[in-house]
This record gives sequence, structure tokens and C-alpha cells, in this order.
Amino acid sequence: MPVRSEPLTRRRLLRDGVLAASVLALPLRLRADGPGPVMTALSAYMAAAREGTLPAAVIEQASFHVLDTVAAMVSGSELAPGRAALAFARAQPGRPVATVVGSTLLTGPMEAALVNGVLAHSDETDDSHGPSQSHPGAAIVPAALAVGEALGATGRQFLRAVTLGYDVGTRVTMALGGPEFRDKSRRSTHAIAGTFGAAAAAGGLAGLDARQMRWLLDYASQQAGGYAVWGRDTDHIEKGFVFGGMPARNGVTAALLVRAGWNGVDDVFSGADNFFQVNAPDGDPALLTDGLGGRFEIVNTDIKKWSVGTPIQAPLDAIENIRRQRPFEADDVRSVVVRLAPAVGGVVDNREMPDICLQHMVAVMLLDKTASFRAAHDKARMQDAAVLRQREKVTYTPDPSLAALLPARVAVVEIVLNDRTRLADRVEAVRGTVRNPMSRDEVVGKATDLVAPVLGADAARTLIGRLLTIDGVADVRTLRPMLQRR
Repeated sequence: MPVRSEPLTRRRLLRDGVLAASVLALPLRLRADGPGPVMTALSAYMAAAREGTLPAAVIEQASFHVLDTVAAMVSGSELAPGRAALAFARAQPGRPVATVVGSTLLTGPMEAALVNGVLAHSDETDDSHGPSQSHPGAAIVPAALAVGEALGATGRQFLRAVTLGYDVGTRVTMALGGPEFRDKSRRSTHAIAGTFGAAAAAGGLAGLDARQMRWLLDYASQQAGGYAVWGRDTDHIEKGFVFGGMPARNGVTAALLVRAGWNGVDDVFSGADNFFQVNAPDGDPALLTDGLGGRFEIVNTDIKKWSVGTPIQAPLDAIENIRRQRPFEADDVRSVVVRLAPAVGGVVDNREMPDICLQHMVAVMLLDKTASFRAAHDKARMQDAAVLRQREKVTYTPDPSLAALLPARVAVVEIVLNDRTRLADRVEAVRGTVRNPMSRDEVVGKATDLVAPVLGADAARTLIGRLLTIDGVADVRTLRPMLQRR
């Protein structure tokens, strides 16, 4: 049978011309560019970190951040975002190799990373890194735990992987432009830093070599998402996903894909259509390796003393400081004035959630002389008559002069007693920040407050002791019975 030729139409000419142009373009689009100097240095560092050495002070700080994040996971298991995450884990069981914290569940590493990441940021209690505008622990620690369990990592390997994650993830969003990039793009720096940090930690535990690390970063970049609409989430569930669960899962996914034999682009940070060109043309890729190996970003990450929104930290510190100088009871107080920068105070002014409501948490602090995790999440107490009496005394005053000091969130608190005595304190550096770090006892005290009500006092002591010495643990899977409910 003779072959019938297609009529030579305008449509055919256009179609064939497009196809021919596409074929001619293929060699240009698919050529393999070698890695640039930044990627070469970064990927080599990442590949060596698993068996590298860390200064003793860095090891101690890393153990503090692991403990703080795990405590956030345990306490988060009882909050609404945590309950939603656990329901997802029960409905979507995976290969039972990784622990779902605060439950009796085991699942696959990607699922466990997602769920534990949401648990870690079910609340405002996890750590934060100011220059990168991220909450690194909520994504990095769950990712490292999931892959560490799946592959039987030692505690030393786990701790080095976590430290690597903080170094890589925070540097990515700093290189993009940090707070300025966030404000201009409305992208979620928290999700982007978390994705790259989780990928670096997971890749370190997977034993990827330098070239595989480059592919890992490529797959991490393809998953980097999240944007500022999370700020409209009133239940913290989407926020927990964007800050913790999604980036933790993304990082584990990238590591396991490359470990399974997938390859990718050798340098996603330079060349045509690279990560910076697409996301931040004014960014500085050189910052990805700035100080690498000498400046450990886990040491530059804050641990919150109080399990409340960040703008409330300084006012609670101020009240505690005043009380140390001049003890008083709540009923001795006539008025409390809290001054914050307008952009800071506006975030927590008369909000509907207890842990992000300035006036409510000040009232609780007056009554309880502390601000426990339980008190910060007792929504019913917002209607308690005793709390409402104290809350009536609290006034928030926006202070534009404090805006010039940002990103330092300075607070000025003035308390007037019934006898007209005036007491005041100005907090320049919040307790738990790099400029005013918490002591070991304070880190343990916070963890105990978060963990003991869920797992019990004895179990909390055992878990805390093990996490503080995790560098010597032979297999991270031995942590499993300590992390779950009995």
C-alpha cells in the first residue's frame, strides 16, 4: 500500500519548524556543565561532614538543639496540629522503620519526617535562626532521625548530620538575601532553609559522596516551596507543615532518591536557569561557603526559654527580671505597660491564641510567676476571671523608637504597684538568644516542662539524659522506646 504524504500546509510547516528548532536546541539545553567553585567547595564539605570532627562547644550546643526540638515534638503531639499529623500517620502507614514521636506508630522515613516535623512546629517553642529567617530544628532533626533510624546511624553521625543541616540550610536563605528576600518575594524562608537543611542532614547520614551531594542539592532546590499565605493560618496546622513537616519530608526524599541511584544537575547554584537566577538574581551564592567549617550556625541559633510567640519572649523576661529585684504578687500590681516596636507588638496584640497573645501571657506571668507550656496552651484559661482581672491591667504601647533596633526585639516593661512604686526593665537580648544563651539547667528545665506531662517524669529524665549524651550512642534506633508513649 503506498504511503500517503501529508499535505504541505502552513500548520505543517510551523509544526515541523518548531520540531526542528527543538531538536537543534537539545544539545545546548542538555549539555552537562561542571560544578563551579562554590558548589565544589560546598559539596566536598558536605560529603566529609559525616565522619568529621566538631569542637566540644559545638557538640554541646548541637545536643541542646536536638533535645529542644525533640521536646517540641513530644509536647506537640498533644496539640491540634500534632493530632492532625498523627491522624495522617495512622491513615497512611509506611514501611515500619522510623519512629513517630509521642505515639506507638512506626512508618517509613519520608512519612515519619513529615509527621515529626509538624509535631516539632505544632507550637511556638522550637528554635529559630534570625539571619536566615528560619526555624531549622523543626525540619532538620526530624529528617535526621528518620534517615538515621532507617540506616542505623550512630549518635555521632546523627549529631554531625544535624550540625551540617544547620550550616547548609541557613546559609541558603542568607545567600538569597535573608529578611529582605523574604519581604520582597513573600516566599517562605522557613520552608526553603528547612528543605536544604533537612536534605543536607539526610544526605550526610546516607553517606553520599561529593557528586551525589550536588545532585541532592539539585533535588532539594526543585522542592523548595512555601509562601507567606501561611500567616493567615489561625490553627497553626498549615504553618507546622510549611515550617517543619514539608521541608523535613523534602530533604529525606532528596537523599533517598540520590541514594537509590538517581542523578541530577551538577551545579544548581550556577549556570543557565540556576536557583539564584530564578529566585533571587541579587543574591550572593558565595555566602553558601562563607565561614564554612569555622562558623557553625547551630551555635548561632536561638533556643526559646518560653513556649510563646517570639515577640512575647522579651516582656516575660522583663517581668522575671523585675521580680528578682523586687518580689511582688499579682494583686500588688496596679498597671503594666509593655512597649515594643510596632511591627513586633502588632503580631501579638490581643490575639485569639493564648501563646501568641501578649496581654494574656503577661497576666499569666503575673499570677503564676512563670509561663509554663501548659499555661501557654490553655485556651479555656483566657476566659478565667482571675486572668481577666490581671489582663485588664496590661497595656501594649507601640514604640517607634524600638523599630530602629530591629532585628533585635527590644522590650521595655514598666510595672506600677498599688503603693505607687514604679518598677521597670529593658530587655535588649532575650534569654536563649546568642547574645544571652540559656544555661544547661535552663535547657533541661524547659525540656522537662514539655516532655514530663506527656511521657511521665521518669521517662522524661531518661530521654533527656540520653539526648544530652547522644554523641556516644551506638545506634539511634535505641532511642525509639524513649520517644514513644507506653
